[in-house]
Amino acid sequence: MTDTVFVLVGTRKGAFIAASDPARREWSLKGPFCETWPINHVIADPATGTVYAAGGNEWFGPAVWASKDRGETWTHSSAGLAYAAGETPIKAVWSLAIRDGVLYAGVEPAGLFRSTDGGETWSHVAGLRDHPSRPQWQPGGGGLILHSIVLHPRDPGQIWVGISSAGVFHTFDGGETWSPRNRGTRADYMPEDQRYPEVGQCVHCIVMAPGNPDRLYQQNHCGMYRSDDGGVTWESIEEGLPSTFGFPAAAHPRDPDQLFLAPLNGDIQGRFMPDAKGAIWRTRKGGTAWEAKREGLPQENAYFGVLRQAMATDRLEPAGVYFGTNSGTLYASADEGDSWAALAHHLPVITSVETVVMPA
Repeated sequence: MTDTVFVLVGTRKGAFIAASDPARREWSLKGPFCETWPINHVIADPATGTVYAAGGNEWFGPAVWASKDRGETWTHSSAGLAYAAGETPIKAVWSLAIRDGVLYAGVEPAGLFRSTDGGETWSHVAGLRDHPSRPQWQPGGGGLILHSIVLHPRDPGQIWVGISSAGVFHTFDGGETWSPRNRGTRADYMPEDQRYPEVGQCVHCIVMAPGNPDRLYQQNHCGMYRSDDGGVTWESIEEGLPSTFGFPAAAHPRDPDQLFLAPLNGDIQGRFMPDAKGAIWRTRKGGTAWEAKREGLPQENAYFGVLRQAMATDRLEPAGVYFGTNSGTLYASADEGDSWAALAHHLPVITSVETVVMPA
């Protein structure tokens, strides 16, 4: 049976699903789904084919949508997505991750929830917000959001999360207790003698290298980093990049040394592609060397950005790479970034891009 690759797209006005055969030369696009709610993240469970979409805002409230028929019909639930009475209400769900049928959701204000029934009901993983550093957590430019959830592929007790602007936290025991993992990452916006705090870094994205759970890559507000000890320590790998600032990172599906980035020109200089020339930067050496991949991307007037969850790879050979812009263009490469083509134009602001490969 021929596989189909699906690109799952979250936007400010609903979710979209693009589909193609493994050649990835022709694509179909369906949507918008989820009644054009603001959707921050869309993923799929490869085991069941269920598509989940996270979203909401202060007007709609938080919810996770689910489709068991590849977008034809959807349901949504917010049952249990709430803090205790008297706490600041949850505005939206920002991120999703799934492992062995357990679905996790990161929310704003920052916290983590878990569902064991496909998103119909949720329970609060309270240990994270019980961490003694919580009074120090401050919102980043997008709010105080938990936007990265990294699950250990073999140990269900281990989870890493990224919070802007609190940093990276890790648990060994399924969320009962947590520890900061920010050693070596800068906070340039702090006074000079406080630029390496235990918490308070503005992490933008965390991804895990394939086949090596100890290797993590992090795009930060203040640099690009790699850890080879599960985030206990981080080292800078930004040398050779055009900027220390960007949002997304995407790992190769098989090669732990290969990573894709979309650097922007800086946090106060417009947050668009450096020199207004489109490029995705690739390393095949774990961040010790970088190359700009530009073929097929606009080389003038590229005044767009790429948000923190809006880049992904697929598991095909060669790997596909995808990213969406805040001006509504979805780009794809079927040759590991060597060349690019636009899959769609004029979508709403693209907030997330993920992939799944499943039988047709």
